[in-house]
Amino acid sequence: PVQILTFMGGEVKVPETELKPRVGFLYPVITHNISIFINATRERDSGQYIGHPHGTPAVGANVTLSCFSEKGKPPPIYRWKRMAPSPDVFFPPAQDEAKGTLKLTNLSL
Repeated sequence: PVQILTFMGGEVKVPETELKPRVGFLYPVITHNISIFINATRERDSGQYIGHPHGTPAVGANVTLSCFSEKGKPPPIYRWKRMAPSPDVFFPPAQDEAKGTLKLTNLSL
């Protein structure tokens, strides 16, 4: 895997790759919306992209995580998974592979 975009120490960092002039965050990270963009996509941009969202949602709250691409060939599918220490796999209806959403309800610690 190649890291294409990070936010560390209050600073956005984009490594020197061919994506550098075409990738970034849609909004300032302080808004807590970590949507990214990749402009002028090409066939060679196809592949698996992994995001690592972090946060402190409130216990008992509901959260929806989403991933979206305007188009793709073949049409993109999205799968969410929880990383270690408990690598859960999510199934419908919580996860919608076509829409790219994962709904987590009644959050617990």
